[in-house]
Parts: sequence; structure tokens; C-alpha cells
Amino acid sequence: MSQFAINVLFVGGSFAIYIGIAIWAKAGSTKDFYVAGGGVHPITNGMAIGADWMSAASFISMAGIIASAGYGASTFLMGWTGGYVLLALLLAPYLRKFGKFTVPEFIGDRFYSRSARMVAVVCLIIASLTYVIGQMAGAGVAFSRFLEVDATTGLIIAAIVVFFYSVLGGMKGITYTQVAQYIVLIIAYTIPAVFISLQLTDNPIPPLGLFSDHSVSGEPLLAKLNEVVSALGFSEYTAMVDNKLNMVLFTLSLMIGTAGLPHVIMRFFTVPKVADARWSAGWALVFIGLLYLTAPAVASMARLNLVTTIYPDMAGQVENYEDAAANPIAYADRPDWIRTWEETGLITFDDKNNDGNIQLYNGAADFSDRGWQGNELEVSNDILVLANPEIANLPGWVVGLIAAGGLAAALSTAAGLLLAISSAISHDLIKGAINPRITERGELRAARISMSVAIVVATYLGVNPPGFAAQVVALAFGIAAASLFPALMMGIFSKRINNKGAIAGMLSGLIFTLVYIFVYKGWFFIPDTNNLPDTEANWVMGISPLSIGSVGAILNFAVAYMVSSVTEEPPQEIQDLVESVRYPKGAGAAIDH
Repeated sequence: MSQFAINVLFVGGSFAIYIGIAIWAKAGSTKDFYVAGGGVHPITNGMAIGADWMSAASFISMAGIIASAGYGASTFLMGWTGGYVLLALLLAPYLRKFGKFTVPEFIGDRFYSRSARMVAVVCLIIASLTYVIGQMAGAGVAFSRFLEVDATTGLIIAAIVVFFYSVLGGMKGITYTQVAQYIVLIIAYTIPAVFISLQLTDNPIPPLGLFSDHSVSGEPLLAKLNEVVSALGFSEYTAMVDNKLNMVLFTLSLMIGTAGLPHVIMRFFTVPKVADARWSAGWALVFIGLLYLTAPAVASMARLNLVTTIYPDMAGQVENYEDAAANPIAYADRPDWIRTWEETGLITFDDKNNDGNIQLYNGAADFSDRGWQGNELEVSNDILVLANPEIANLPGWVVGLIAAGGLAAALSTAAGLLLAISSAISHDLIKGAINPRITERGELRAARISMSVAIVVATYLGVNPPGFAAQVVALAFGIAAASLFPALMMGIFSKRINNKGAIAGMLSGLIFTLVYIFVYKGWFFIPDTNNLPDTEANWVMGISPLSIGSVGAILNFAVAYMVSSVTEEPPQEIQDLVESVRYPKGAGAAIDH
């Protein structure tokens, strides 16, 4: 059986399961559509959260960026896992106690203002739409390779699949679909990792293999990797980061952005009790940890495999790496996996010195003494995990399995984000402001139409994303961190913050963060509209656009407190509401107005 047929079998089989579940769990009411009926078990919910969380950024792109940047990219791991601790301790149980369908609904009621609710809707849509761009782009990468089509066609196929099971099932269909997707993606991620760890270190447990000896050279794996990349002009893989301020701010932005993401928070409205919200967060951490503990090993081994594929003499005991680097493989002899990924446009080769060989090195380094005139092989960070089984010559069924897993990761998160967008439009905007008397059937129809429109917009923007998947997702986290997280925190833990303070804080945090991002990434992410090159030399105080969300959050808190301190206190009933939300007992089901 050909590799293409195997890929179609695995991907098609998994999609048949997802769509079958969506039909079985079709939403028949707005409560089914928004909160899956409110009766999801904490373990089931934790697994669904895990799938919702382990997006294209986690499954496809995170290991790729760690492979490229080394220790410096560990911020993704620290920020995303730390954020779930904040979510479990500071937000999930209290929002579940409040018992409404959506984040804007909480903000609107807590700050007794329709305007606050509408500002929250805007913040939610911008953050979620930015996030879903990364998911659709990641799904396009996976489809393009494994169905052997171009990236744009792959993106359109992904959009069609998401449309069917998200629009049909709502939160009820998505919840049980995501349970199946989690099972697929965690198996798909760990099995290739076990194979590759065995090949490179003789240790079947990837996190332990990372700190084991390289089986060919006998050196510690990370020491071997440091030597290999240093010989090619790159920084040592385990080198410390020079810009510590940016690293701290980026980690903080990911943490509080995690705690402020609406599509994750919505999942805690689906459980029966407040205690179940805490247990859901705990189980989610367990399920997420299975992948996150494996990711650094996958990244390191993929980087070593890639380099030693191009420079075979570097694989064993090497006394002179300069000599080993002088003997790369010829382009005509490149392995099949490079040929197949070249068809997607995600690997490109430019023979700058016309010697017929592949030179892969840090293009900023001067290796003219070797006859090299620049790096000749460009490899997208987003392909390393997907290409890992092929790089390591694993069986065809493993390649098919990781195809299904990568697509499950991208599509599960895309579905959750699209649901958050559609619920904000139908429930908060249409029912909350435009037409409060809309029938339940009309609201459900509006939710499905708005989700369909969101899919079209996300697909269009996914064709030209403002970075690779993990970067785009980091931008979304920054937007959520700067706008929604402070409002949620102050809404729960401060009686003094009033409607004027909350609105001023959210707007200042959102506008400041968006303007900073657009200056470097392009206005509204449109290519070639940026005012400054996105390089550290141009960043203010060395703060990256990916890290600016934490500064926006600080601004949000400060503005909200200053405005609230010079305006009237919230009504007594609102202060009593804040007091009651802090006690977990007495929470009912998620309710509507």
C-alpha cells in the first residue's frame, strides 16, 4: 500500500469517527450548543480541554520552534502549563459559580453594563480569531503534506471538515469529538517519539532519552546537539537567553493569556458542580502533561536528525566538525522525505554556490572559507514534528498516524475557538444587545451562521498568517492577556472596580497591545503593512510583539483601578454578588437571562 493510501486511511477513518460523533451528539437546544447540556464528567471534560488546548501550536509547531531556538523557546512550555495552574486556582471555580454561558456575559453582569459586555465581545472575537488563524494554517500544513496538495487547498479542506462537525454539534458535539481527538493525537505524538528515542538513545521513554547518551557517538544527546549546531554557526542549543526581560514578559503573557482565553474558560461551564470545574482543570493538566513532557525530546531529536541527515559525518564520534561539515549530501541524493515536503513549498533549496551540495547553516555566519555563500535549505518550523517519522525512516503506518494526530490537534482547537466566536456573536451581541426577544431556535440559527462566517474569515487569513503557528497563537494569548484576563480577575476579586474602570481598562489594554503588534506584524496582519521590521533592534526596550500582552495587562489593571478610584462605587447588590461568587457552594447549572 502506498504512503498516500495509508495517510488517507488514517485521516479518513479518524474524520469519519469525528463526524459520526457530531451527528450522534447533535445540539438540540442552546444549552446543548453552548455548554453541552451542563452535565459533562470532569475526566471527560479534562480530556476535551486537553484536546482543545493541544492545538496546532502545541502538536505541530511548539516542538518545531523549540528545535529551532533551543532553550529560549522553553517559555512556550512554561507559559502554557503555568497558565493552567492560574486558571484552575483563580478563575475556573468562580466563573462556574457565577453560572452563565459566556465570558462576555459574566463581564456584562458583573460590571452591570451592556457596554462592558460589548467591549468583552470585541476582545473575545479579536483574540479568538487571531488564535484560529494559527490553527487553520497548521491544519493546512498537515493536509498539504499528507494529502499531497498545495497548502491553500489543504487549508480549504480543513475548513470544510471543521464546518461539518462544529456547526452541526456545537459544544455537545465538540466535547465528545474532542475526547476522540485527544486519544488520536496523544497516541500519534508519543508513538513516533518512542521510536525515535529508541533509535537515537536506546531509551524508549522520550523525556528520559533527552538526558541519555547518543547511541551512535556515545556522547550525551544534548552535548552532541550543542556540538553539531555550533559547528554550523548556530548558538548552542542549551545556551541561556540574553534578553531575560523579554523572556519573563513572554512567559507571563502566555500564562495570563491562557487563563483569559474564552474558548478554554467556556469548557468549565459544561460541568455540573464547582468542584468539578477544579477537577476538570486538574485532569486537563495530566492529559496535557503527557504531550508537554515529550515535546522537548521530540524537538531535540528532530533537530539532531535533520542536521545529521544533511551532514552524515557528524553523526558518529567527530574530532573535527569543520571537516565533517565540509562533506554534506548532494542535492541529487537528498532523501525522499525532503522531496515530498518540497512539493508543499515548506522546504526550499537554493544552490547559491552551484556545487550541487546542500549547505544548511546559520546564514548570518561567514563560512566563505568553505566555499559557502549562504544557507541553501529553508525548512519551516511547522513541519518538523510531522516530518519526524519520515526523517527517522519509521514505518508508513506511523506517518499516517501522525498525520491524523496533527489534524486532530489543529481541528479540535479550531472548533472550540469558533464556538467561542459564534456564542459571543449570537448570545452576547444579538441576544444581549440587538434582539433580546429572539427565540431559542433563532439564536441557535444565528450561532451557526456566525460560526460559518468565522470559518470563512479564518480560512482567508490562514492563507497568509503573520508567522508560523506557534507565533500566531502567542499573539492571540497576548491579546487575551491584555484585555480579558484583568477584567475577569478584578471582577472576581475586587468589589471596588466599577463599570467605567473595567471598560477603560479593557480598551486601553486591547488598543495598546494591538497597535504594538500591528506596527511590527502589519496592520490587521495584512502583509507588508508593518511600520518597522520585526527584529530585536527595533523593539521598544527589547520587548517582542509576542511579549507585549503582559505589558498591556499591567496597563489594563492600572487604568481600571485609577478610573474606578475617582468614580462612584459599584451598587451594593454587585458588591454582594462579588462576595457570593468567592464561595463555591450554591452554584446551579449554567443559566440564561
